Amino acid sequence: MSEGTKFTVEEVDNVEPPKRARVEDAVDDTPVETMSEKVERKRDYLEGFLQKKPESAAVGGPGGELQQAVIDALKEIYDPEIPVNIYDLGLIYGVEVDDEAGVIVTMTLTTPHCPVAESMPGEVELRAASVPGVRDAEVNLVWDPPWGPDKMTDEARLELGML
Repeated sequence: MSEGTKFTVEEVDNVEPPKRARVEDAVDDTPVETMSEKVERKRDYLEGFLQKKPESAAVGGPGGELQQAVIDALKEIYDPEIPVNIYDLGLIYGVEVDDEAGVIVTMTLTTPHCPVAESMPGEVELRAASVPGVRDAEVNLVWDPPWGPDKMTDEARLELGML
């Protein structure tokens, strides 16, 4: 301990023990429910149960919220040579989310000699892994099937004046 530390000591002669719990203290003063009140309460519960909306889809898996969040994040990455995001450009072949929130992105590039061939998969992995709720992300770069303009969305074709 440092030299400047001071303690205050209080002397106590007697400490009262805490009160013990008694059954009389726990008696509930609410009136007893009649049989008709009980039946009415059950009916209300059943009506609420039947009107309950289905719970939202699981976070993981196909069509889940997490998969859509990853796709939205990938739509923020643009090809440096073409003013269209990589998702609409058709470079993303698949986004899979497992039940433990692991993400696997299957993608390609316009050509194997693309100037961003070394950096783009890393950027995709980083962007997918940064989505809240994603445990980890992996990118599989594939060349088959090869990319072609037919893989682009209509929005991308419109942006590029191909429609």
